[in-house]
Amino acid sequence: MEAIYDVEVTTGSMTHAGTFDNIFITLIGTQGVSERAKLDSYGRDFKTGMKVKYKVITRFTLANLLLIRLEKDNLMFLPENDWFCSLVNVRTPEKDVIHFPCYRWMAEGEVIELREAKATQIYEEKYSQLKEHRKNELKLNKQVKNYDIIWWFCYYNLLIIEYVQLHWMDDDFFGYQLLNGSNPMMLRRCTELPLNFAVTNGMVQPFLESGTSLTLEMKQGNIFLCDYKRLADLPTQFINGKQQYVAAPLCLLYKNQVGKLLPIAIQLQQQASEDNPVFLPSDSEYDWQLAKLCVRNADCLEHQASFYLRTHLAETFTVSLMRNLPAAHPIHKLLVPHTRYTLQINTLIRNRLLGPVGAVTQSTSIGDEGMTNLIKKALSDLTYSSLCLPEDISDRGLQSIPNFFYRDDGLRLWSFINDFVRSMVEFYYQSDSDVQQDTELQDWIKEIFIHGFLEQSSTGIPQCFSTVEEVIKCVTMVIFTVSAQHSALRAGQFDYGSWFPNAPGSLKQPPPTSKGSSDKNTLLDILPDMNTSAYLVSVFWLLSKPSSDLVPLGQYPEDYFCQMAPQKKIRDFQAELSFFSESINDRNKGLQVPYTYMCPDNISNSVSI
Repeated sequence: MEAIYDVEVTTGSMTHAGTFDNIFITLIGTQGVSERAKLDSYGRDFKTGMKVKYKVITRFTLANLLLIRLEKDNLMFLPENDWFCSLVNVRTPEKDVIHFPCYRWMAEGEVIELREAKATQIYEEKYSQLKEHRKNELKLNKQVKNYDIIWWFCYYNLLIIEYVQLHWMDDDFFGYQLLNGSNPMMLRRCTELPLNFAVTNGMVQPFLESGTSLTLEMKQGNIFLCDYKRLADLPTQFINGKQQYVAAPLCLLYKNQVGKLLPIAIQLQQQASEDNPVFLPSDSEYDWQLAKLCVRNADCLEHQASFYLRTHLAETFTVSLMRNLPAAHPIHKLLVPHTRYTLQINTLIRNRLLGPVGAVTQSTSIGDEGMTNLIKKALSDLTYSSLCLPEDISDRGLQSIPNFFYRDDGLRLWSFINDFVRSMVEFYYQSDSDVQQDTELQDWIKEIFIHGFLEQSSTGIPQCFSTVEEVIKCVTMVIFTVSAQHSALRAGQFDYGSWFPNAPGSLKQPPPTSKGSSDKNTLLDILPDMNTSAYLVSVFWLLSKPSSDLVPLGQYPEDYFCQMAPQKKIRDFQAELSFFSESINDRNKGLQVPYTYMCPDNISNSVSI
């Protein structure tokens, strides 16, 4: 007895998702396989965003439907064009509706097989046509003649940009940026002075509250340190025929009684010596500003090489995900929305921003060789705990410092993501033994350890999963890194770097080796050339620019999960994020400098720029 299967096919809604080509389907069940059937409703079947219904007739019922097979053949007289299939729903003769989410592109001659997806999808990386303009923007024009380009870009977030221009020389704003600027990753509590830092209690006593001392303030948790030791001994390059320079500073900061974080001592090179003095706020105005400018240069380089690029390690998790977790795997579908565009954007970064002719390397003092060495140093220092925000904040001793919005917003987001991941993971893994017996999951984390972290057990990255808790923590870390952490280190680059003296990528003169000889001209002479600064600022603008097709954190346009329980957990997660966005917006109304970089409405689900 023949059986009729009602098939509904949905084409994606993005630009150029449709096709004129022939699409064929085969149904595969526990008791048989249908004949290969052409999907044809005698019209344009696969327009962008269209849903079309078909009937597939078999000689007998196929019983439980296991798979569907889709095939794409090019029409001979038309140019080849890919097709994005979003979803196939099949209504069986038994009146069951079975979902086969696809969410991938199909090329000419391609054959794909989709499993029933109560909780899974197939996924393929393909760069949206809406992203093509980003490729062109990355082909930056290096022949910028003046700083006019900087002001062309100043059409958004003028409040912060203008504040930076007015206050970049202020000590309290210098400290504020280390908490809430584009790089909140360098600061840590100082409980003991490094042996190579020649600062003494007598030097900084005038800048502390009366009746206290440096030793006492360190015990009370009020002294902090930024140590840029990774910059020591890096090679530098010539720009515009001129030798460039870099410092490797140590910067000591003090949290005073009103909660302001103030720099109180700066040593510009790692080894203490007579020609490496400790600069103090009591030095001449230009000596002190020159020292702080060298720190800002060092911070800019560390931000680009050590921390911002670290979020692009999403590639490690993405490649292992695609290689080891099948589309039907719950962790695959949980993480795959957070891999959108990652591989493509990393390829563009390698080709356009890094390397010998990259926009970043050509506009920074350390160039390609120095940048490569700095990245290697940073990756050798990378640990699992540094990727997990609660542990990173604790390890750096920053739990109680006030007005630290990166920490406050970040910990709330980590908690929301962790709760969401916990609810999803525990839905699929009822016991630790379920985790231990999941060979595909074990292969995923093992490959990350081997190829992403080079089998270095000192990093703390898991080599395998033994418990449900370990899976929850790792998946939380991945989602947080590619979304919230990436946003915190990306979105503020133009706000804080468009006023180029606040984030110079290079120094045109060597860091000072003595005090008392600097003036305004000294400060101007050390800044990079106009075209070099404008070139780097244009990079900041590009990288800070919101994506034209942003998918915010927690939003899942593709229905990767078809079961009601996971769908409810997603809705609950979205509700929490929406409420948190409102609370951040309310808080920011009372701030001179709003902190928006971890507002869920502004955070992309993935590393997409």
